[in-house]
Amino acid sequence: MEMNTDPFHRKITYLRISITDRCNLRCFYCVSADSLAPLTHRDILSYEEILVIVYAAVELGIKKVRITGGEPLIRRNVLHFIRLLCAIPGLKDVSITTNGILLKDMAGLLFDAGIRRVNISLDTLNPVKFQRITRRDRFRDVLAGISAAKEAGFSPIKLNVVAIKGINDDEIQQLARLSVHQPYTVRFIEFMPIGKKSCWHREKVITSDEIKSRLESMGSLQQVPSSVNDGPAKRYRFENAKGEIGIISPISDHFCATCNRLRLTADGKLRPCLFSDHEIDIKAPLRNGCTQDEIKKLFKKGIAEKPKQHHAGHGNNTCLRPMSKIGG
Repeated sequence: MEMNTDPFHRKITYLRISITDRCNLRCFYCVSADSLAPLTHRDILSYEEILVIVYAAVELGIKKVRITGGEPLIRRNVLHFIRLLCAIPGLKDVSITTNGILLKDMAGLLFDAGIRRVNISLDTLNPVKFQRITRRDRFRDVLAGISAAKEAGFSPIKLNVVAIKGINDDEIQQLARLSVHQPYTVRFIEFMPIGKKSCWHREKVITSDEIKSRLESMGSLQQVPSSVNDGPAKRYRFENAKGEIGIISPISDHFCATCNRLRLTADGKLRPCLFSDHEIDIKAPLRNGCTQDEIKKLFKKGIAEKPKQHHAGHGNNTCLRPMSKIGG
């Protein structure tokens, strides 16, 4: 078995890194209103520690890194960290997921630091509904951030929509139209059961088949061939559209058989699976002076312990950490 191949013959090449659990939004499906206090500065990995971990991971075959949070752009000196991260030899792709609020002022700086691909959360085009979902009145800032990302030259720009019945399912077609006239990839993601006090209920899930059916009523939806680096989204495009549609189905049609990722939480835990709270502590060994080879052993342990598949959505939520504490 290759060093970066798990027991089910999946090659692990992708690491999602949360650099903070703090956020300037309070989306109800990500963090509960009575959420635990944020991690302290001492609790989270320093940039230097993250870079040490990434160097080890790249030597084991990690080629793609996505920076997440919380909201990663609120962490101090994030641009300096990104420049150092993008310079790591062997790392082929560095991207970021953001809520877009700070992109108006930071998009150009992020591009100059080495980022070329960005995912932006956008669950609604209704300002009132946006405030209800996020508990903050920042809708115009997000739209300005999306425009700034386009102006800076990011490609692709992916707009992530968590589709929830009774919340934003009446906007699926309106959101999808953004991909027709703009070079955006609008990605619809099934509502997932994450967090001890999760607001998730199966009846709130809009399945990928339902989403696709609603989109097909708008016109011809052509499937786009996937490449090895595409991740879990099934790709489509409306005829003559400038952008694309992505549909991600972690509940109704899970993609575990092709999962190629690990997650590193802001507090230094390696998670083999999003939907399981089984974690491997890297922070403590790192702060106790472990060697690069010992970090590699922890990564190999994480790869070896990736489960064959998750069982989320079947009445047994095994992920009790909220999404804000895991990394989006």
